[in-house]
Amino acid sequence: MNASVLVIEDDRFLQENLLKLLRAEGYTAAGVASGEEALECLEQSAHDLLVLDLGLPGMDGLTTCRRIRAKWQMPVLMLTARTDAMDKVMGLETGADDYLTKPFDAMEFVARVRAQLRRALDYRPAKESPAAAQFVLGDLTVDFEKRQVWLGAMLLDLTSKEFEIIAYLAKNCDRAISRDQIFEQIWGYDMDFNTNSLDVYMYRIRRKLQGPSRSRQYLHTLRGYGYKLGLNP
Repeated sequence: MNASVLVIEDDRFLQENLLKLLRAEGYTAAGVASGEEALECLEQSAHDLLVLDLGLPGMDGLTTCRRIRAKWQMPVLMLTARTDAMDKVMGLETGADDYLTKPFDAMEFVARVRAQLRRALDYRPAKESPAAAQFVLGDLTVDFEKRQVWLGAMLLDLTSKEFEIIAYLAKNCDRAISRDQIFEQIWGYDMDFNTNSLDVYMYRIRRKLQGPSRSRQYLHTLRGYGYKLGLNP
């Protein structure tokens, strides 16, 4: 997979080692040391995945992620030296798709990069009839090919991971989907997320699917099991 990865990491030793790992896997990889440099780089060239350090000097990783999400939708793998769960939740809230806590194993880093790129570049709607290119439920429309979700005339601002979760639930509309099924389908490997991490994704998705009026609920929590997309609980 000849994908392009931008590593945003101020630790030069770690940055160089991550670039070597990525290039050894066949990816095109570039590195910058600050959020400001990252924004400039993204304006000049396209990248398929960002590896973003949370503890950047100057503009920190959270602010950088917010600025990136205001304009780009490629997946973001956040790196953090902090072990506080709230820091990780904050990273997800600002638009990161996944995170790794330093120090981490090289093979786990590569596995997570592969998983993010697989979802971003190889995600396709199921091989069904052309009519399956879109899913419509009430005033909710999921366009699998364009990777867009509409609520009436409003295009929802979604991260790559949020779209994939909605698309998966849409293809299984009115079916109870367990947490484990979501992790396996969306991330493709066992994750060490705590319970709050998935809850953060679902909380953000639920708010966006309700829209400003909050008149209709599409995403339903099945207590102790998982989630379901549908008009009725």
